[in-house]
Amino acid sequence: MKIEGLGLLVLLLSISCMSCKNREEKSSTVSNASNTKDSLSSLKQESTVNPYAPVDISPMDISYYPADYPVLKMTNNLTIPPVARVVYSRPHLQGRRLFHELLKYDEPWRLGANEATELQLYRDVTIQNKKIKAGRYVLYCIPQPAKWTIILNSNIDSWGLKPDPGKDIARFDIPARETNRHLEYFTILFEKTNTGADLLMAWDNLEARLPINF
Repeated sequence: MKIEGLGLLVLLLSISCMSCKNREEKSSTVSNASNTKDSLSSLKQESTVNPYAPVDISPMDISYYPADYPVLKMTNNLTIPPVARVVYSRPHLQGRRLFHELLKYDEPWRLGANEATELQLYRDVTIQNKKIKAGRYVLYCIPQPAKWTIILNSNIDSWGLKPDPGKDIARFDIPARETNRHLEYFTILFEKTNTGADLLMAWDNLEARLPINF
């Protein structure tokens, strides 16, 4: 009888342990399902934060000459009208090498991302002894190791870059040089000079300047 009683006790303990294990597994399954549901819900919520237009990884930017012209205009601190502005999108390196994984020498580059980069001149200017009339121009280049060929083109309001030499207005060769800076984001801006302003284009450790006289 003692042996039978002991066997019965062992059987009851075994059944009890199996029941506990089943409850734990069921609880774990429910918890995992809940976590998965929460994750999916979070992803769905994240994707619907802005259902109209996602944020572009290459943000659009504008540079003016004079610098910050709209701000100065609104604060009545301007005594001269604007001369030029450039509208462009700003790609970034993201760990990539500029002329190995992003750009290629001797191939046209839009000087930015997304829509074609655009230079607007509010007045007539002179670039390398060429008279350039006021207006809007697509701005792109053909990079080489020691120089960039900067091109003004009339195919405005376009996306990307499909070069059409028949619509080129002017071409300018300018030196490209290495600097001690390493810029993550491509940058275009105007820098004042004694004869007007340089259109400065810089990315990674390279920069090129297009002198504009006015």
